[in-house]
Amino acid sequence: MITEFFERLFVNNTGSRDNVKRRLKLVLAHDRSTLNASTLEKMRTEILVVVSKYVELDTDSLEFSIKTDSRMTALIANLPIRRILQNEEL
Repeated sequence: MITEFFERLFVNNTGSRDNVKRRLKLVLAHDRSTLNASTLEKMRTEILVVVSKYVELDTDSLEFSIKTDSRMTALIANLPIRRILQNEEL
């Protein structure tokens, strides 16, 4: 199972070890699904951009996983919210 996939788009304070771990998980996700690694990375980035417009995320606890069974593949995103942005912040 693929977990702990997301990191905040604009602020990336993780070390190289975490980056390698995230990229390895992308490769594993690719092996387990029909999506390639670059498509998964684009999806991750686009989802973060959209969600970050409305809420502040807890970037240390973001999770992204792909689950596949015989009938379907599911993309699961766990995005802990620190706070909801007010209208004037949007």
